Amino acid sequence: MHIVVCIKQTPATSNVQIDPKTGTLKREGMAAAINPFDEYAIEEAVRLKERYGDVTISVITMGPPQAEDALRDAISKGCTQGFHLCDRAFAGADTYATSYALQMGIRKIEMHTQQKVDLIICGKQTNDGDTGHVGPGIAAWLEMPNVAYVKKVEEIADGAISIWRMMEDGTDVILMKLPALIAVVKEINEPRVPSLKGKMAAKKAVIQKWTADDIAADKTKIGLGGSPTIVASSFNPPPRTGGLLVTGSTPEEKAKNLVAKLREMKLV
Repeated sequence: MHIVVCIKQTPATSNVQIDPKTGTLKREGMAAAINPFDEYAIEEAVRLKERYGDVTISVITMGPPQAEDALRDAISKGCTQGFHLCDRAFAGADTYATSYALQMGIRKIEMHTQQKVDLIICGKQTNDGDTGHVGPGIAAWLEMPNVAYVKKVEEIADGAISIWRMMEDGTDVILMKLPALIAVVKEINEPRVPSLKGKMAAKKAVIQKWTADDIAADKTKIGLGGSPTIVASSFNPPPRTGGLLVTGSTPEEKAKNLVAKLREMKLV
């Protein structure tokens, strides 16, 4: 079985800077780490490898040169090999352009490894965009079924995967044919800490780097120029002001004073 995990290196700090001309994040020189939700995707792929044995895990990312660190981190936790889409032509991509580039990278991985991809695992969203668009977008480009908000992989057998999908009113149990894509939530597992052996393997690993030309990407569908959406403006929300402190010597008195205030404001 061949699993591809899509990861992203995102800001490891709240002190981020926005390019005023492009409206995109300034990533060069920024403290960064693997997107938290992608840690669960990595862990689930490694658990499936431990569970089923003959599994190759390819991990792919798109980003500046420093994003290679995220790939090595993933390898240290049990992934087999890393692939880095690294080209200025990819910069400034929205979710449409990002999903397009990643799916072209996945096609290239299949050709490079001579292994058909059976399962793609993504985190449900990133902590810098929070859209949740990229995973389903990749599946749409590749014309394969996908399920988001996956909290458990029940079984993979007979060319299908059985998963549990978290919903607001309960859990859906879904049987889906492979190849397929799943986007996982943090409830699915607990990410591991890399072992010394894993760290040594990551240090020695050869990361395959590909440009837009290497993956035969359509230049009109990548980067800022290939993004149908843009960030028109960005700003920090103003701090909240005002408010009312409800006082009282006991919880009961505080509750009584709160109700009285709400009635005074004609809210109850």
